[in-house]
Amino acid sequence: MAPPLVFAGFVVLAAIGMMREDPNGLPSAFIGKPAPPITEKALGDYPTISAADLADGEISIVNFWASWCPPCRAEHPRLLAFEAEGLKVLGVNFKDKEADALTYLEEEKNPFRGLAFDPKGRTAIDWGVSAPPETFIVSGDGTVLFRFVGPLVGSAYEQLFVPALKAAQSE
Repeated sequence: MAPPLVFAGFVVLAAIGMMREDPNGLPSAFIGKPAPPITEKALGDYPTISAADLADGEISIVNFWASWCPPCRAEHPRLLAFEAEGLKVLGVNFKDKEADALTYLEEEKNPFRGLAFDPKGRTAIDWGVSAPPETFIVSGDGTVLFRFVGPLVGSAYEQLFVPALKAAQSE
């Protein structure tokens, strides 16, 4: 008797999940709330991120990444393009080795205006990050506006992240 009830429960949960507005999206508890703190631990000699950087009147793109992460490497050209367009891109390197992260940025160029080093992943946990890459759009007053899980490439990026960034820029 129990197996059919368990199966029926899974079917109901799956149906509810598929009827959500974005069944592939992961909700963030921080949307519409102040951004959590970011560790001020520096990555090498790069400028770190201060609390004031998230509420300086300018929109921030906060990207959680690691040198060992293939999707992070796939999105790197997009981050460089954002930086070339004058957008403020802040990076949080997490669960990485400092030497590997520094070598990666030396070889691939640094798109980040500020960089934090989070080797144990504590800041990532505070932000609700599950795995790299994850990117947040933060308003000029430090409010989290949008969370994007995965690399900033492909149709999900075009259909979800780009409109959210344009909306943030138009406010």
